[in-house]
Amino acid sequence: MDELVERVDRQDRVLGVVTRRQAIREGWLHRIASTVCRDERGRFLVHRRSEQLSRFPGLYEVMVGGAVGVGESYEQAAGRELAEELGIRGLPRLLFTFINRSGLSPHWLGVHEAVVPDAVTRDPDEVAWHGWLTEPELHSALLEWRFTPDSHEAFNRYLVFRTAQS
Repeated sequence: MDELVERVDRQDRVLGVVTRRQAIREGWLHRIASTVCRDERGRFLVHRRSEQLSRFPGLYEVMVGGAVGVGESYEQAAGRELAEELGIRGLPRLLFTFINRSGLSPHWLGVHEAVVPDAVTRDPDEVAWHGWLTEPELHSALLEWRFTPDSHEAFNRYLVFRTAQS
């Protein structure tokens, strides 16, 4: 069964409940939560999506995430996705949201950050491979590997946000 999401407007206010498939097909705004995962040494978790996934199979991602369910906050959805995909419990910290026009359809993207343990338990149905990259290694990978469409923009916005905070 297709997951239910909240259709939202340009101010991120709820308009109603629709299926994610319908939101994508119609180009309706809905919410996605994603988390940039770092370890204690500051390296970034990068993963390759499973080949069985319907959306962007086999592509790399800088973030772990998925759709925000009906009645969920961005933080709750980000925490649920971390648990489902990597076996990590906890609520990541929401940094910012923006309307992302990359990917299958426009959506509000909530970008979170979490410091996670080096050892993660990936769900092989979701994550085919994962590894830890330093920031320079990640910049090289973004140029050489095939990443999901929103990885570049979201990670660039994350770096700008992080720089502004320091």
